[in-house]
Amino acid sequence: MVFEGQTQSYSELNARANQLAHYLQGKGVGPDVLVGICVERSVEMVVGLLGILKAGGAYLPLDPSYPQDRLEFMLRDVAPPIVLTQAGLLERHGFGSAKVLCLDSDWPKLANEMATNPGVKLRPENLAYCIYTSGSTGQPKGAGVPHQGILNRLQWMQQQYRLDDGDCVLQKTPYSFDVSVWEFFWPLMTGAQLVVAKPDEHKDSLALIDTIMREQVSTIHFVPSMLQAFIDTPGVENCTSLKRVICSGEALPADLVSRFQQKLPAELHNLYGPTEASVDVSYWPCLPGSAETAIPIGRPIANITLYILDRQLNPVPVGTPGELHIGGIGLARGYLNRPELTAEKFIPNPYDQQGSRLYKTGDWVRYRPDGNIDYLGRIDHQVKIRGFRIELGEIEARLLEHPAIKETAVIAREDQAGDKRLVAYLVTQDGLELSVADLRTRLAASLTDYMIPGFFVVLPGLPLSANGKLDRRALPEPDGALVVSRPYETPQGPVEIAIAGIWQDLLGIGQVGRHDNFFELGGHSLMLAGLIEPLRRQGFTANMRMVFAAPTLAAMADAVSNAGICPVDSDVPPNLIPDNFAQSLTHSMTEEFRL
Repeated sequence: MVFEGQTQSYSELNARANQLAHYLQGKGVGPDVLVGICVERSVEMVVGLLGILKAGGAYLPLDPSYPQDRLEFMLRDVAPPIVLTQAGLLERHGFGSAKVLCLDSDWPKLANEMATNPGVKLRPENLAYCIYTSGSTGQPKGAGVPHQGILNRLQWMQQQYRLDDGDCVLQKTPYSFDVSVWEFFWPLMTGAQLVVAKPDEHKDSLALIDTIMREQVSTIHFVPSMLQAFIDTPGVENCTSLKRVICSGEALPADLVSRFQQKLPAELHNLYGPTEASVDVSYWPCLPGSAETAIPIGRPIANITLYILDRQLNPVPVGTPGELHIGGIGLARGYLNRPELTAEKFIPNPYDQQGSRLYKTGDWVRYRPDGNIDYLGRIDHQVKIRGFRIELGEIEARLLEHPAIKETAVIAREDQAGDKRLVAYLVTQDGLELSVADLRTRLAASLTDYMIPGFFVVLPGLPLSANGKLDRRALPEPDGALVVSRPYETPQGPVEIAIAGIWQDLLGIGQVGRHDNFFELGGHSLMLAGLIEPLRRQGFTANMRMVFAAPTLAAMADAVSNAGICPVDSDVPPNLIPDNFAQSLTHSMTEEFRL
């Protein structure tokens, strides 16, 4: 394993994980005992996950970037006896009544623990992990996944794609999402090398290209929206070490497949599956030269059965849309402490006399004549934004807690192709003013950043259909009704004006004020390459950290100006600097900013 210059051999990693496992067993951890883990990306992250599993327990990811309210809800819901963390996080987060072990500062406590593999009696149905997903009732829900499901998934993946000790897998998905499970454990169970990406590197295409080239990464995962940003980044064609790219989390556009295959020789695979069914349940290889206009989700993986059924649970004919139901070994046990919801979503399988279950996905699909499956969309109000699964009802519930909001509706809009954004429509209480800055602060206390809408639109009333129900299709495109959190002030100076122009093109808006905030205007992490690259082409030093630290137009212009001109030996990889760099720089800058 490699992380920021630190390396661990298999024997070293195994010994450390074993010491932790023996310690945890001494504290009562065993089968079906959930252990919380709240750590930053690090060697300790991998040691912690392995140690919990080796002790026989199941891990509960507590992402330190989550709001404290959300972490506290998960801790109350699970009540883990132990939480693994790091000393630097103790000031930011409390862990209730759980015992806390810091995997860095408290490691000397484990010095006398045995480094041999611990003995533990596990059954296939014992839990491996519990990952929380967005909930339609306003609270997240934890899906408990047993060993048999994820082991089947990993063994199928190895049978299908064949990693060996010459492969290198980049682990970049946050460990609170289920794709991370195969990123961690597939390379470790097959003898490949595991490279753990730096914090937030999964959002930075330029940094990913650098890591792929430096570490000779052969296998990587992308959600399609991030793959789009990656493929459009200068220098991506130099990532020739890539053998296979796995895509999942969103519908994969056919034109993106074509552009990928024009720039990279690697295989591209489209996988589909929910957290409730051990990561993925179907697969489709994107073959070069294919004339597909819509990329299917393909066929089921080993030991998984897929059913397309109507509302009466009858199979639908080929070509007829229906709801996808999943059966087989991959199903989660259900939702932790949510028996009613578990019974609603995990139903008896009417086509099996052995008492098995089906999971109702809520996904609208159809069979092709050749038996492959097309994904058509959702049949409820769940959406996916940049691969993150979001229940719109959870956001609406949080918005209605604001005293100035009387009614609300949240939808995902794609007014620009490939750029899906959350938009919140609000009806305010008479006589009460609404500040978007205050609203965002309130939402950030309980929702993760990808669940906070990019636009807030105030309407006199929500549009209704003829039968009096909310007509979501009649909700308008964000325009002048957009709630502005700050009064407009004209950009000043050539740098502010230049950056304002980039924002306007990128965000698809007509006006940017010098105190406007990039993220409050609908910007997000996948747009950063489209913001940073034009600045660098104009000769300025710019990076992701600068954007996050100075998100308003005036502050960003100040940071860019103070950072100065981007020299040839800067952090821009040589392949990203055009041959006519000096000439283009001179022409792109106003008189007062020329070298």
